[in-house]
Amino acid sequence: MEGFQKINLLDVLKDTDANFVKSSLQNFSCPLNADVEDFIRNKAIEFSRQRLASVWLVLASYRNEWVTVGYFALAQKYTHIETKDLSNRLKKRLGKFVTFDRAIGKSVLAAPLIGQLGKNFTNGYNKLITGDELLKIACDKVAEGQRIFGGRVTYLECEDVPELIRFYKKNGFVQFGQRAPAGDEQDKMKNLIQLLKYLDE
Repeated sequence: MEGFQKINLLDVLKDTDANFVKSSLQNFSCPLNADVEDFIRNKAIEFSRQRLASVWLVLASYRNEWVTVGYFALAQKYTHIETKDLSNRLKKRLGKFVTFDRAIGKSVLAAPLIGQLGKNFTNGYNKLITGDELLKIACDKVAEGQRIFGGRVTYLECEDVPELIRFYKKNGFVQFGQRAPAGDEQDKMKNLIQLLKYLDE
């Protein structure tokens, strides 16, 4: 998408002192989602280094300098999927990418997970990009990778908040299930709503 720079955090770490990068990320503020803020401040560097996820910083020009307006994290994952509530057209399209696991009696989808997505509210930078734009940049990055290693689907999980679900559905995502929080998620949230998008690009 024009007007924005997308930089992989791993590339930043190759060229810049890690302590300086960590200090810079401490300025990222996302009051709407504490988990998004905690991830970029405290986990993003380690996730990038261990290749657990690719973290992308999104920058926009502001007063003749580039500032971080948001970020997203991508990871290759798999999830169980219930197709009964999906349209017949989407079921047919997903058929190429879903495998039925007889051992557990469920269909399994392997696809990139958009694991984190958030705007930076520091200094009002959040006004320099819309949520729609940030999500499209993330989906475009997934599509770019899938042109190399194959695939047409991405998915994400969000809290069971009507406004959030409406936002993702407005941007072409379809709900396919939900899962109970695991690990440290249990203290932060209830069920997570799972949504997917078939990428036509």
